[in-house]
Amino acid sequence: MRFDVEYISFFVIQVDGEEGTSGKRSKHYVTMDGDDYAESELSSFLNGEFSKTAKRKAERNPKAEQVPTKIGRFIAEPGYDLDTNPNYNLFARLRTAATLDQYMGHADELVTTYMDASAIRGGAMFIVRAKLNELFDEPFLFVFKCDFESKIARITDERSLLNQVEMAINAKNMKSIMYPHMPEPGMIEAWELKIHQSSHARYFEDFLKYVEYEKSVPELMNEQVLGFVHQYVEQEFEDQPEAKEREMEEIELWAHSDKRELQEKWEPQQVVEAASIMVEQKPDLELKLKLGHMAVRAMLADFGDRLHIAKHGDRYVVVLEGDFVQFERGISPIELLAPEPLDVLMERLMRKIMEEEREAVFS
Repeated sequence: MRFDVEYISFFVIQVDGEEGTSGKRSKHYVTMDGDDYAESELSSFLNGEFSKTAKRKAERNPKAEQVPTKIGRFIAEPGYDLDTNPNYNLFARLRTAATLDQYMGHADELVTTYMDASAIRGGAMFIVRAKLNELFDEPFLFVFKCDFESKIARITDERSLLNQVEMAINAKNMKSIMYPHMPEPGMIEAWELKIHQSSHARYFEDFLKYVEYEKSVPELMNEQVLGFVHQYVEQEFEDQPEAKEREMEEIELWAHSDKRELQEKWEPQQVVEAASIMVEQKPDLELKLKLGHMAVRAMLADFGDRLHIAKHGDRYVVVLEGDFVQFERGISPIELLAPEPLDVLMERLMRKIMEEEREAVFS
């Protein structure tokens, strides 16, 4: 996947004091066309970043709440076009600039806007327009940002700047924006862009104020489950306003707890029905739980089919069913086991629980 650079603008951002708090300055060092870029020191390490950025995978609904790579969509009021979005217009001006001076002016505008983002760090920023001639006539816009290491944060010799910047830049620390988003080779989404940044940082999200991101799978699951629960409470306590209020308060405490315990409110069939609605929308939803010190990882679709939760007295039992049992890493004696019938196991387990309860009474 070969991208040919048309224009590139190089800026240095300096921040005095703590991150993003005061003394923020940007300085334009050079804007080059494709020919000058090809002969410059920058081409040796930036060329590989275009393909890497384009191929980097991102999910519209990521499986975790904080992920480094996200797909953003320009916000527009219903019935209005892309050109009503300020962030899109900034990118569009760079993609259509006809001269080097025009491109430099629009690139400076982008950096100035970026400087208003919270907690930015000093470093090098490259605004690049490049074409993927084998697939598209229109160019892509890339924004690369690399933070400086503290040992080279102070740079005074402009002639040696590029060499010192090259020392500061590596693929692991490079942040990037690519517009338009290319979900797969030969396909582009004009309403979407792709950002890559440290999962804890929000530099680009703060900078792109008129771009929205799809919710993560955990966020969608939380919303849907809470919707089920609220509907249940409304029906169950329809004529009991005080009880309904108490139940809602308990739900809020439960939903926002880091470690949630079994609530024992719904019958198994109610849980299966709610889970089936979610699985129908997204079949690969995961289910993770802990039984004492033991961890169980399965699919939400397994509940009620191959994964069951039961209770005897104060103890919980999780029953897992599968076509085979497989082991990894170090060999253990358990691998030699000839499994006993399930009814024998359950009888033995119930005897064990009853003995423990009897011992607790007499102790």
